[in-house]
Amino acid sequence: MKRREFMGAAAAGTLSAVVLGGGAAAAAPAAGPAAGAGAPGGPFPPAWPDPEPYGAADGRPELGLRDDNSFVLDLELRPQDAELGRVWMRDTYVNRFEVDGRSVYVATGTTRAAGRPNAAPWNDGLYLWTAPALEGPWTLVDTTGLRPDQTKGKVWSPEFVGENAPGRTVVAPWQEYWTDDGRFGKRGNVWAPEVHRFRDTWYIVACMGDHSTKVGSFLLVSEGGIEGPYRLAQGNVAKPFGESFVGGPGWIAPGAYHHIDGSMFVEDDAAWLVLHNDLYARFTDDMEDITTPTDLPEFVQTPYEPEPYLEGAYVQKYRGRYYLMHAVWACRTGTEDDPAWSYLAGSGPKDQYDAVVAVADRFEGPYSERYTAGVGAGHNNMFVDERGDVWATFFRNPANGHWADPSRIADGAVPGVVRLEWTGPHSRRLNAARPRR
Repeated sequence: MKRREFMGAAAAGTLSAVVLGGGAAAAAPAAGPAAGAGAPGGPFPPAWPDPEPYGAADGRPELGLRDDNSFVLDLELRPQDAELGRVWMRDTYVNRFEVDGRSVYVATGTTRAAGRPNAAPWNDGLYLWTAPALEGPWTLVDTTGLRPDQTKGKVWSPEFVGENAPGRTVVAPWQEYWTDDGRFGKRGNVWAPEVHRFRDTWYIVACMGDHSTKVGSFLLVSEGGIEGPYRLAQGNVAKPFGESFVGGPGWIAPGAYHHIDGSMFVEDDAAWLVLHNDLYARFTDDMEDITTPTDLPEFVQTPYEPEPYLEGAYVQKYRGRYYLMHAVWACRTGTEDDPAWSYLAGSGPKDQYDAVVAVADRFEGPYSERYTAGVGAGHNNMFVDERGDVWATFFRNPANGHWADPSRIADGAVPGVVRLEWTGPHSRRLNAARPRR
């Protein structure tokens, strides 16, 4: 298989910071000179050449999820998890924050309600878990003092519409449950939450899913601790962030679809909204809306041709560079004897839900060509632990391909993390840690 060498930007020289939680900086050891960095025998693992042409997916198992580089978080079970014996989760999100001198790890994701096979056409809201270390113990945040009649750990749900009050919206009309004419019945689901801490306030960015009255991203603001109570940002009372456009499944009403999979990026005293697939906007200083409600700017990227459907955009700053992540299906194009995969639209049947990453010197770009950061690790985020090691999340997408196989589907939809390795200041890659030789 033809491969292309990764062309990194100029050497970074001495580097001095690792970014925690997308924003707060902590000291890191200075890196060595770029000359020879990433070469065999050098101080960093080498960056592999990529498959040719651009858009071919790297399917090597060394970039996959293995026992030596990843594990599934042992999250405290809710009543609806008892039968399965673990938490069913898509769009896993994990991050570390430093609060009062202590590490606080947070986990969340798209979950399903009791008795439901998945998170559609409705689910019961957002749950959060915390831990003092990545290895745990992971416990549900204690919301029993706020809502003793609700399941512990549930921080927001369409069920909380009764908490709305003049000047304080918890659930907007477009986020409420509704019932259609009989095709799906009860509808309204919430997707892909992320938790962030900015200016000593906890925020949740999430998305109302394809069965909602309006589909798109919104911001929740805590009026207390990480457990809440949360209210809706003022800019989302009428609608999700950004413009509406034609998109999504056929059952979505015209004008109801907005930009999904919202994310937050924090740097210094500014916070940014990241929307799929390539949009961003700065939050207003009061964090109640975005400064450009329409005509959102776009990241300067190096697209595939033809560009496939991308999901889960996320930006992480690490060692002075910006890493833009996307999730994309690697489609099988080869044979059993000569396997190959492609990210190009319409290239073949979906097989693995990969994480692809591009690197830039500035938040807005221009970003390098994308590379395969993790096989089967799509729709994730990066974070840095207290030791300075970089991790990403995964959930093993059971919708298609590898994890939809009957022999594996029981192990899909999990809250997992995979350790990443950095290939040095010349190639500047973060990818799933490969076996050490």
